[in-house]
Amino acid sequence: MLLGEYKHNLDIKGRVAVPAKFREKLVGGAIITRGLDNCLFVFGSKEWEILAQKLVNLPLAQANSRAFSRLMLAGAMDVELDNQGRILIPDYLRKYADLKKQVVVAGLYSRVEIWDQDNWDKYKQKTENSSEEIAEKLGELGI
Repeated sequence: MLLGEYKHNLDIKGRVAVPAKFREKLVGGAIITRGLDNCLFVFGSKEWEILAQKLVNLPLAQANSRAFSRLMLAGAMDVELDNQGRILIPDYLRKYADLKKQVVVAGLYSRVEIWDQDNWDKYKQKTENSSEEIAEKLGELGI
C-alpha cells in the first residue's frame, strides 16, 4: 500500500528520491507516465500491467478512448531505482508536469504521483475548499 505525502528536491539530472516506504513496491521496476491534473503517475510493474490491459481493451473507435490510451501509454517509460533510491524522470515528463526544484511525492494506494510543489499546494487548497461538495457527490455513488 502506497500512502503519504513527501517533499523532495529534483536534482540537476532530473532524479527524485522515492520515499523509503515506497521502494519495496517499486524494486521490481516501475513505469512513469503522464498523469492527470498535470502530475506524473508511477506504477509498480504489477499495477501497470493491470492498467495497461484495461487501456488496450478500450474501444478503438471512440476518440476519448484513443486519446486517453495515448496519454498514458505513449508517455510511459520504464524506470528503475538507483542505489540511492532515486528514479530518473525523463525530460519530456518533467516538462509535462512543470516540475521545478521542489516536488511532492504522494502515495495513492496503488500508484505514486509526482507533483511540482507549487502546483500540489494549489490543487490541495482547491480540493480542501471543495471537500463538502466532493463528499456529497461521492455519497451519491455510495461511498
